[in-house]
Amino acid sequence: MTDFKVGIVGCGNIFPMHAFPVNDLEGAELVALCDIKDDRVQERAEEFDSTPYKDYEKMLDEEELDVVHVCTPHYLHAPITIAAAEREINVLTEKPMSIKLENAEAMIEASERNGVTLGVIFQNHYNPGSVLIKDALDSGKLGSILAGKLEVTWDRSDEYYTQSDWKGTWDKEGGGVLIDQAIHTMDLTRWFVGAEIDYVDAQIDNRAHEIIEVEDSAEGVIKYENGVVTSFHAINYYSYDAPVRIELDCEKGIARMEADRATIEFDDGRKMIADRNPQETFDYGDVKSYWGVSHVKQIKNYYQSLEQGIQPDITGKEAIKTQEMICAIYQSGKDGRRIDF
Repeated sequence: MTDFKVGIVGCGNIFPMHAFPVNDLEGAELVALCDIKDDRVQERAEEFDSTPYKDYEKMLDEEELDVVHVCTPHYLHAPITIAAAEREINVLTEKPMSIKLENAEAMIEASERNGVTLGVIFQNHYNPGSVLIKDALDSGKLGSILAGKLEVTWDRSDEYYTQSDWKGTWDKEGGGVLIDQAIHTMDLTRWFVGAEIDYVDAQIDNRAHEIIEVEDSAEGVIKYENGVVTSFHAINYYSYDAPVRIELDCEKGIARMEADRATIEFDDGRKMIADRNPQETFDYGDVKSYWGVSHVKQIKNYYQSLEQGIQPDITGKEAIKTQEMICAIYQSGKDGRRIDF
């Protein structure tokens, strides 16, 4: 593999899921890190033998980077991506692409104009359960989807929000349970359906938090151009992070996903199951144990695509479909009306 010089902007909670895979990847060298918190970037730079920066533009100017990973608060994804693209540096950014649709469009425009590759992290596409369902749908084994539903019921207390200077705000996080916790499940369902959206009709509210501006509940329907209607229910005031659930009622059976485990029950009695392989592990350092290997798989796909001169699995153009859906749900919830695409 070509030697790629890599920088990461943002050394917070998601940082290990990028730094350790890059450090483990043959042909990639993590040469620079950036964070506005000096103690944090200094500690991580020493750990990964990289040069620390507090100003991302200075890092982009001084280092001869091939790739930059964006692991910052949501509102910074767009300006950092555009700044890197203008310097002809490839970008792999965490979800969501941005907090506004026009910013996501600007990210794609800057990347295309400067001939760089923009990838967006939606690592759950690589879970074995997700792959099983997607393959069964694409191959026709399940027939057409008749309807779908999803549920996300997690716990993000007021205390959780007091520990952050950006979460729980419209201008920095861009929303609450929808854009932060439920977005992966929303994205997976849209990916499974595989059609353009006709309209969304949704309600959002803050029902159980005292200190946040944004929604802690979101519910509604998404109608696709192929006729499929999916419903969603997401809250982050439950007592714990319950397993997310997706169900797709199809012509030839029902596909269900609970957490990472997928079960397909065909009408003829056959059953297919896929779950996380306990033998498939990766050490991200001192982080929560639930992180699997899907970040590793997506990051590897991104660098292999750069090496081969092709587009990665999840490009900006693919990810903006989910961004548009999320933004439309917010508009529907705020305006109290259906949003047509």
